Amino acid sequence: MKAKHQRLVLVGLAIAAVLAAVLLAMSALKDQAAYFYAPGDVARKGLPLDRAVRIGGMVKPGSLTRAPDGVTIAFIVGDETAATIPVRFTGIVPDLFKENSGVVAEGRFRPDGLFVADEILAKHDENYMPPRLAGERHETDSLQ
Repeated sequence: MKAKHQRLVLVGLAIAAVLAAVLLAMSALKDQAAYFYAPGDVARKGLPLDRAVRIGGMVKPGSLTRAPDGVTIAFIVGDETAATIPVRFTGIVPDLFKENSGVVAEGRFRPDGLFVADEILAKHDENYMPPRLAGERHETDSLQ
């Protein structure tokens, strides 16, 4: 076999190997992807029961309850539509998590409509400033 043909065969094998690696990575990531739904989306499209998803919205005021075990919480997530999603989470919640604040929860829907979260992420608005920095800012404002 000529050197030119050997190079062509090697290049072809390298391209096939890279393509196979990309396809394997894409199929692995497809199983790990979590789609994002707002309560209004769930109300329109129905419950996505077959996969892990993320939901997001605002924690409704007065909906946060804590179980006697100290680590399980239940709350309701809503958005600008009238749609709501009941959520249950067992674990430690972020410091920013509270009623009337933004939240993103990752988990699965049960057939009865309850969302069982595996992870809770608290959202803050674009004007958020850590309490430590906010205190320093007020001190510098009073000096001027």
